[in-house]
Amino acid sequence: MKELIEHARNVQRQWAAIPYKKRSEYIGAIKPYLAEHVDSIVTTIHEENGKLTLDALATEVLPALMALPYYVKQGKRLSRGHAIHGGHILMFNKRSRIDYQPYGVIGIISPWNYPFAIPFSEVLMALLAGNAVILKVASLTPRVGRLLNAVFSAAHIPDGLFNYIEMPGAEAGKAFIEGGIDKLFFTGSTTVGRHLMSLAASRLVPLVLELGGADPAIICADADIQRAATGIVWAGFSNAGQSCGGAQRILVHTAVYQSFSDTLCSLVRSLRIGSTVDYDMGPMASLKQKQTVKEQLDRCLSAGATIAAQSSQGSFEDLRLEAPAVVLTNIKETMPIMCEEVFGPIVGLIPFSSDEEALRIANNSQYGLTASVWSRNRSHARLVAQQIQAGTVMINDHLMSHGLAETPWGGFKDSGIGRTHGEAGFREMLTTHIIVDDILPGVKRNIFWQPYSKKVYDGLYALSEFLTASTVMQRIKTMPRVLDIFFRYFKK
Repeated sequence: MKELIEHARNVQRQWAAIPYKKRSEYIGAIKPYLAEHVDSIVTTIHEENGKLTLDALATEVLPALMALPYYVKQGKRLSRGHAIHGGHILMFNKRSRIDYQPYGVIGIISPWNYPFAIPFSEVLMALLAGNAVILKVASLTPRVGRLLNAVFSAAHIPDGLFNYIEMPGAEAGKAFIEGGIDKLFFTGSTTVGRHLMSLAASRLVPLVLELGGADPAIICADADIQRAATGIVWAGFSNAGQSCGGAQRILVHTAVYQSFSDTLCSLVRSLRIGSTVDYDMGPMASLKQKQTVKEQLDRCLSAGATIAAQSSQGSFEDLRLEAPAVVLTNIKETMPIMCEEVFGPIVGLIPFSSDEEALRIANNSQYGLTASVWSRNRSHARLVAQQIQAGTVMINDHLMSHGLAETPWGGFKDSGIGRTHGEAGFREMLTTHIIVDDILPGVKRNIFWQPYSKKVYDGLYALSEFLTASTVMQRIKTMPRVLDIFFRYFKK
């Protein structure tokens, strides 16, 4: 790994020296390849992690196709430095400027649940920003990783700039960090994220961690019930519920609880579970994940939860990957559905009677990735949204902001550190470099340099009086001593 990273760093130095326009032309060249291979990308995702082809197209391929022109176009502006406005007249002679420089070699460890869209945008931003990339995808989806390798190979960028590797996930983080990676992007569980932070501490390697979620959706008393229920079905059960930003804790105002519950349960019972384009929910990605979700469901039921509705197809009791879509009621705050990330097709309904109660329940979680508020009153919805402790809050929608290239993605609390996507995500690929210039001609020394004396102290004290004066006359009285210290700039 060390040799691979060092070679990538040597290539990266040349790549970073290329003007942005030329880099963007290289990266823009993958567009025809994507256009020609939409079907094969969709099919590969579907075959490897079980995601329905419609989900693969809607949540992975289309977002990638929208991300490409956005980052190619915006990258130059986001990479460009700019002057910093002066902070105080007493430092009139200093001019500061921010420049942005690539980190060097970016390591990316991506997940199995969105194996194409998540690493695609991160690799795209890293390369456009002038970095080299080492990409390691989930062990469950190596074919998607090889497909990404083919996509970026179509750009004909210098050999060694983009590197796709396959290795066990348990070894990747340590290999990346000890190998000398300059920054690491990881998407996965909070447990693994904490482990990577401990590894990174030895070298102070910067990290961006996109971790778990147990996202709340607040259904207000004036919500459009049909729209909200339909939206929750999609947000809770697309990709078989295996979305870190999916809806999990559904908080419903008591005034509409029965109506919403009836509508949601009816929709869930009618969900068709299978693997072809005619079905509504696909299988889970692995039997291991299905078993994990089954154990969480069993603990909820043992603690008193009730299954209010379940799809007629799918079962947790067999060895097939198809699991049922489940709606739980009679929820307690200690149940897994409330305090853990349930990475599967289960949602829980929780009644509330006031905004304050809804916010207390929504924010009572170690996670804070995304959330949603459903209301016909958008002003009220925004007011509620502003008080939810989550990285992204959607109004009358859920689980779609990851598809907006311009919108940062990331969470609060145990849901991660840093951001991907949008301006904030692009800037995560760049390190900040500051230049401070003294523009005053003829300066021999700063006024606070040695040699020290009481006269120097008195002059600086006069400056403090000038800064804290409450009237114009008080400031005028300090001016003789202020001017005296000012002329020290020009004394040898």
